[in-house]
Amino acid sequence: MTTHEHPSAITVSGLRKSYGDHVVLAGLDLDVPSGTVYSLLGANGAGKTTTVKILTTLIAAGGGAASVAGHDLATEPDAVRAAIGVTGQFSAVDNLLTGRENLLLMADLNHLPRAGGQRRVTELLDLFDLTDAAGKPAATYSGGMRRRLDLAMTLVGDPRVIFLDEPTTGLDPRSRRAMWRIVRELVAGGVTIFLTTQYLDEADELADRIGVLDHGRLVAEGTADELKRRLPGGHVRLRFTDPDALDDAHRVLPQSTRDEDDALCLRVPGDGSPRSLKSLIDRLDEWSVDVEELTVHTPDLDDVFLALTGNPTDEKVTVR
Repeated sequence: MTTHEHPSAITVSGLRKSYGDHVVLAGLDLDVPSGTVYSLLGANGAGKTTTVKILTTLIAAGGGAASVAGHDLATEPDAVRAAIGVTGQFSAVDNLLTGRENLLLMADLNHLPRAGGQRRVTELLDLFDLTDAAGKPAATYSGGMRRRLDLAMTLVGDPRVIFLDEPTTGLDPRSRRAMWRIVRELVAGGVTIFLTTQYLDEADELADRIGVLDHGRLVAEGTADELKRRLPGGHVRLRFTDPDALDDAHRVLPQSTRDEDDALCLRVPGDGSPRSLKSLIDRLDEWSVDVEELTVHTPDLDDVFLALTGNPTDEKVTVR
């Protein structure tokens, strides 16, 4: 639910897109509060990139309505373009230009005054840790540096809504974490991020809310924890200091099972929600059973993704 502090940065209602008989989006509904990260997950061909292309005015929708940064997509496309930034799957960096020259070019395209544009470029080079490489041709940059430069170019115009379409594909773990840090800093400054990714740990790490797209339909939406709790298989692991305490707990909790990996542990089925945990703890307190350690184990986003979308043989999903 949106509030006055967090109005909607993106609203989508009944969005549709088809190519001939092939339906890509079949009535998509979204509501993304400002100053948050919304991640759209889906296998290749699920409609993620098509959604981004429509919301960034690159292609027209086949039906439905949408607004971005308070501007109607159909009637105010120029205002939408002025309010957003886009970093696509493939870098838009010009290899023949230096890092600074790439950014200055974007400053000119955004009609920034010369002095103001140079200040903005210097700020972004510092923010993205590219100052030392600013005078070198972009062709000499590593993959992580090119992605940072690409995102910096997106930010020259100071957009309030940024679309990141699989921004860390192909990056090494260190570069990916550097990008995650930058995304967090942007959101802390009030920017809204619409992120599509096939890396489920990336969505788990960054997203305030996650939508799962399957064959053009939103099949689930919520926080990472909410989505994980939808699946069976979650449990609470209780560890005890001695066998007597474990036996007492096993009698009090008849649904519990002994942990095969630890003779002093029990597993109790549960979704890990605050209410279920309180009920479990109250039950143990009632019978004066002391627990040394309690940990909650829930299905991860890999499990959620496969359960909601299946495991198609003709589409490859990257899980890292």
